[in-house]
Amino acid sequence: MTRSLETQASRPNQGVGQDQFLTILSREEAMARFEAALFPRDLLQEECMLADALGLALARDIVAPVDAPPFDRSNVDGFAVRSADVAPASEAVIVRLSLNKEIIACGVAPAESVEVGTATSIATGGPLPRGADAVVMVEHTQPAGDEAIEIRRSASPGQFVSYAGSDIACGEVLLRTGTQVGSREIGMLATCGISRVTVAHKLRVAVLSTGDELVQPGEPLRPASVYDANGAVISAAIAENGGEPLFFGAIADDEARLERAMRDALEASDMLILSGGTSKGAGDLSHRIISRLGKPGIIAHGVALKPGKPLCLAVCDNKPVVILPGFPTSAMFTFHDMIVPVLRRMAGLPPRAETQVTAKIPLRISSELGRTEFVMVSLVEGENGLVAYPTGKGSGAVTSFAQADGFVRIEALADHMPAGSSVEVTLFTPHVRVPDLVIIGSHCTGLDSVLAPLARGGLSARSLAVGSLGGLAAARRGECDLAPIHLLDEKTQTYNATFLSEGLELVPGWRRMQGVIYRPGDTRFEGKSVENALAAALADPTCLMVNRNQGAGTRILIDNLLGPARPDGYWNQPRSHNAVAAAVVQKRADWGITIEPVARAAGLGFIALTEEHYDFVLVSTRKSRPAVQAFLAALQSPAGRVAIEEAGFRPA
Repeated sequence: MTRSLETQASRPNQGVGQDQFLTILSREEAMARFEAALFPRDLLQEECMLADALGLALARDIVAPVDAPPFDRSNVDGFAVRSADVAPASEAVIVRLSLNKEIIACGVAPAESVEVGTATSIATGGPLPRGADAVVMVEHTQPAGDEAIEIRRSASPGQFVSYAGSDIACGEVLLRTGTQVGSREIGMLATCGISRVTVAHKLRVAVLSTGDELVQPGEPLRPASVYDANGAVISAAIAENGGEPLFFGAIADDEARLERAMRDALEASDMLILSGGTSKGAGDLSHRIISRLGKPGIIAHGVALKPGKPLCLAVCDNKPVVILPGFPTSAMFTFHDMIVPVLRRMAGLPPRAETQVTAKIPLRISSELGRTEFVMVSLVEGENGLVAYPTGKGSGAVTSFAQADGFVRIEALADHMPAGSSVEVTLFTPHVRVPDLVIIGSHCTGLDSVLAPLARGGLSARSLAVGSLGGLAAARRGECDLAPIHLLDEKTQTYNATFLSEGLELVPGWRRMQGVIYRPGDTRFEGKSVENALAAALADPTCLMVNRNQGAGTRILIDNLLGPARPDGYWNQPRSHNAVAAAVVQKRADWGITIEPVARAAGLGFIALTEEHYDFVLVSTRKSRPAVQAFLAALQSPAGRVAIEEAGFRPA
């Protein structure tokens, strides 16, 4: 008989094996169960000063206690008149009115009435005197001595007058329950003299990170440790959605200590969010403790989402407890998708507004059958509308969220999304942020030197590393401005030019040296030529290589060098030069091929292989764009050439 998740979670010692998720729920079912366990519930209320209500939801309707404006007032500088007196006025007919001695300024209550044939000087915002029903702008009058004015333009009743209560009427509902208080709402309330309001209690959300490997930012990084990004990013996301984050730090994988921390955090808050420890391995403790914190306990553990399968949802004595996956991308996606709606509802806030745009997917995206997959994408402007490039780098990549504009959804019954599909992209922000300059192609650290002046000039740039071949294809489809490539034509032994097609032109970039990297002192490489070093590496079965991703120009170079050989580590395929160097530095590999500046910066040995041409394919129809011209100017300027040299490259 299958055990329930609640029963499994209550057994703290599961052995050293990896338990499986026994019941994987769909996103919709998991959400329905979670909300059913939490709602309906009374909305906690509190009274606060108006300035402290910013971002909170009103817990009661607010009725206007006064009229706004509180009196009839002038909208312009001019003269308060009786409209009937000036009805005949025109360029041909001059109407002469006697001036009352009173001058009405803001804050001055009128003492005299405007009688027939008279006018009173009045400033913008001044109270309209008795008898007047219109205001003539001072520009439409001429003085006639010190005691009269001449008017050549008629005025209709109510002209340039705001009547008492015309904006807000005393007794009307000014703002309704559930309205989120922003600067505009504060302005309306202040206009009515309201200094205190009743709002939904600001939700206090405790945040706990878990794991022996976590180090707080600012502290030295221990071996095999990582900085705790989740604590900071989850706390910030809570604040963005109207909550008050209470960060309790990172707790090591000690069951007794973690339970104490979870109890303390839950006691001090209205909601507890943890990250990590939600999978079912022997070291994952968080979900085992939940059953001891209150009823009903775990509602769902394991959701058919990608990313986010290990998500755990629980309710302990009417307080939600959430365990997000430990990897940052999984944690943030599940938080925004499934936790934010509950958080906002508990805080009395309206649902988060979602904006969608239509875009085309340029590449085939594989997916896993049986799990709804959400793929983060970056938007660029193509020839026929928006194009959505997948930005996923794995659930451990914190840059995925920062670089993405939104996400697309692949249904659970689909195993892929075809290239060319028209999809709805759900945006992370209300507006599309298409960059001024789009660069898609080969990765190089030298790009930062050229892009820096553009950023200082207020131009935004987006660089997507998809390899030389991927960049060339994007340029042919008109999906980018520039595509950096370094492709060698074996027939002509020339770089890049022979790969161009109609509508594309080549912009020379710089020369960079590619070579074999290794840890200093490794006798298989030290002091050897490329040929001898490669022979030594291939002859040693313990010598691990690190490769590059398919489509990269460096990958083509590697495959030409290896021929049919496939040494151990060949299928380790990171997407950047820096990642190749890191693999060798950290002894996860013994050799690889990368560019010389990266090797030198990492303190690695370097055997020069070939100086390649790193150039830019320019889409001709985009050449006149200001951002493209700014890039070309930066690339060719004396300062740009110096910056490229300082980065370790040789300008073309």
